[in-house]
Amino acid sequence: MSKDRIQLSDHFTTGRLLRFVASPIIMMIFTSVYCVVDGFFVSNFAGKTAFSALNLIYPFLQAFGCLGFMVGTGGSALVAMTLGTGDKNQADNLFSMLAASTIVMGIVSTIIGWFLLEPAAQLLGATPELLPNCLMYGRILLVFQTAFMMQFFFQSFFITSEKPKLGLAFTVLAGLTNIVLDFLLVGVLRGGIVGAASATVISQMVGGIGPMFYFFNRKNSSLLHFVRPKFSAKALGKACANGSSELMTNLSASLVSALYNLQLMKLIGADGVAAYGVLMYVGFIFAAVFIGYAQGCAPIISYHYGAENHDELKNLFRKSITMLAIAGVAMFASAQLMATPLSKMFVGYDTGLMELTEHALKLYAFSFLLCGFNIFSSAFFTALNNGAISAAISFLRTLVFQVFAVLVLPMVLDIDGIWYALVFAEAAALLVSAALLAFACPAARKKWAKKPERMNADRLVGETAMVTEPIDACADTGAVKINGVLWTAKCTTGERVEAGGHVTIERVEGAKLYVRPAKCPCTKA
Repeated sequence: MSKDRIQLSDHFTTGRLLRFVASPIIMMIFTSVYCVVDGFFVSNFAGKTAFSALNLIYPFLQAFGCLGFMVGTGGSALVAMTLGTGDKNQADNLFSMLAASTIVMGIVSTIIGWFLLEPAAQLLGATPELLPNCLMYGRILLVFQTAFMMQFFFQSFFITSEKPKLGLAFTVLAGLTNIVLDFLLVGVLRGGIVGAASATVISQMVGGIGPMFYFFNRKNSSLLHFVRPKFSAKALGKACANGSSELMTNLSASLVSALYNLQLMKLIGADGVAAYGVLMYVGFIFAAVFIGYAQGCAPIISYHYGAENHDELKNLFRKSITMLAIAGVAMFASAQLMATPLSKMFVGYDTGLMELTEHALKLYAFSFLLCGFNIFSSAFFTALNNGAISAAISFLRTLVFQVFAVLVLPMVLDIDGIWYALVFAEAAALLVSAALLAFACPAARKKWAKKPERMNADRLVGETAMVTEPIDACADTGAVKINGVLWTAKCTTGERVEAGGHVTIERVEGAKLYVRPAKCPCTKA
């Protein structure tokens, strides 16, 4: 294995951080491809009615799928923090327990969703013309809801297990599967809604079921593996609390999308719903960059929080704010330049609808300047295992501020008020995020200051520890135990030290010990 392998315990330069988060960013982009590709083929090959039906029912389906996202993001923060303390066995147990819990949630979601689908579609405004397509698409996706949730779950844990590239490979494979099958089933065979739904669920099985075989293999070099789990309601509750902001974000997005659709049907009819569908697709892709970045950073933040490495946390925060600002400007400019071709790609068959969509996208694009900061702020608090603050940011940003804007701004700006609603919500949320960061971060520093035991880890220097996992520079492995705590370890002399051997600690960096072979087996393991 390469000596340049990036580990959670590393110090991150800008280049190193970008290399680590590149895979989760691409993962999120490919994940967002599912609905976008379905929408593209359905709109162009099945028509405007089927396209509107897909956009109308998708928020309901997404609301169930986000449970996997909640457990994945919240659970990965908890597991990464556990790895930061050196307890790999407990990390494996938590990972396995959370995976089993997500599967159970998926089965329950399928049953509940099946009975609620038709009344939900009607509540969301489905007309007799749209309802059959809504039900057909929804029922097919609900049957495979567990695979959808597990795909979200594994996206977070591939990063925590220091295997972001493998996670990327699974996600790209799933995305390509969706694209190819949409082309065949919808574009060539003209399967319409049924073809689009079939392509989606098959690709979700690739991304949600395939990774299970990898984590069951204990011979691979992943930080995490499946073991026989011991259920812990407390740990599951903590993971759900940590990920509550992500749950809130997705649930709110589903509710707000429904509100957008209702307002648009009232103001300008089905064309408004179709135009908003295009905005959602573009928003999925652009927001995926910010969400992927936040997901990639979260395990690093959690790890260093568990290791109480305050300097590295400040380093990560400062670099992130700078990169998010640059990305926001780039995305805004791209959206302005690409408004016409993107509108033409989805709804070019209808001139009036295309012009409406192009105008809406140019206004909607202002939100890209701000949303990255809010997404990262919420994820930052999730990574610090502060689910309450993270959820507050998400709740205000994705629900309260948007509902207010969608209901009030059209009274002032007419239809443009709908397209500016997200911009208003992001601006208000940015003020809240800044205030919470200013208030909560000093409080966290005070909390760390009250924990001298781990802050004084340098006093381990000179002590002797027992090797529990062979220390091998070539294989990039190594763990030692001292005072009942497991630490990752690296030998400064480059020698291989077998399990059961003893080493002397030379220095401590974060949650990693740098050691040399000991002269005598005096140990405090």
